[in-house]
Amino acid sequence: MKEIVVISGKGGTGKTSVTASFAVLGQKEIVVADCDVDAPDMHLLLQPDCGYTEDFYSGELAGIDQSTCIRCGECKNVCRFDAIEVLNGRYLIDKLSCEGCGYCARICPAHAITNKERLAGEWFISGIRTGSTMVHARLGIGSGNSGKLVAKVKNEAREIALEEHKQYVLVDGSPGVGCPVVSSVSGAGFVVLVTEPSVSGLHDLKRVYELVKKFNIKAGCIVNKADINPEITAEIVQYLDNEGIEHIIDLPYDEEFINSIRKAQTIAESDNVLLKALLTEAWERIKHLVNN
Repeated sequence: MKEIVVISGKGGTGKTSVTASFAVLGQKEIVVADCDVDAPDMHLLLQPDCGYTEDFYSGELAGIDQSTCIRCGECKNVCRFDAIEVLNGRYLIDKLSCEGCGYCARICPAHAITNKERLAGEWFISGIRTGSTMVHARLGIGSGNSGKLVAKVKNEAREIALEEHKQYVLVDGSPGVGCPVVSSVSGAGFVVLVTEPSVSGLHDLKRVYELVKKFNIKAGCIVNKADINPEITAEIVQYLDNEGIEHIIDLPYDEEFINSIRKAQTIAESDNVLLKALLTEAWERIKHLVNN
């Protein structure tokens, strides 16, 4: 079983549209993992049934027992996150501000404060319309620890792939270079970088590849909307050559990307013969690179 992770240095490059197309092309030989847990949207294209749902707990959250609290104010005085507020004489925890450090509980003379596991989101195992399985998640509003939730999604996807003898785990990673991206690429067999020919696109491609290099993972790149700025596309291609990154394919700008999303379908299912052919070629080349 091989793990293919699709990431981008910035949002808006078409990463999820490309990944969802690969999910359709891969059909039942893959398990899909949507690891963009902060802003998941692959479900819009693959229509998961959310057959299995489980709460995800990570970190801690303080709570004040009002029957025990003596209103001394010591907790509020020491909280460096300003997570304790006073309302009608009662000391209350602001859940969005609390970091769960536990200091307030340690200094409370009445032992009125306890830390409990924080409900940080939920994760799902779903059947999708390709006949395969998708593991995905949703991070709660204001919740941290997205990297841990990504790790949970990936581990579940790997276990399913091994149990069902699937050839690939296809991961849609988060954009950027933060903790969720680090968690997404950890343990990957091959990374697909999706970029666009803009100043920020090239800059963030370089940033995210610096991260990939630290993991010593082989990478390839898809340049989306390659024809809108030939000069920067040429700079991207030169950068790929300099870094030894496989230049997988160039995709032209086409409003079919937008039209397909409106129809809740992938580009690989659209009526655009050229885009379908290019994405099919890209998927076959990626599989070749992964297996060799």
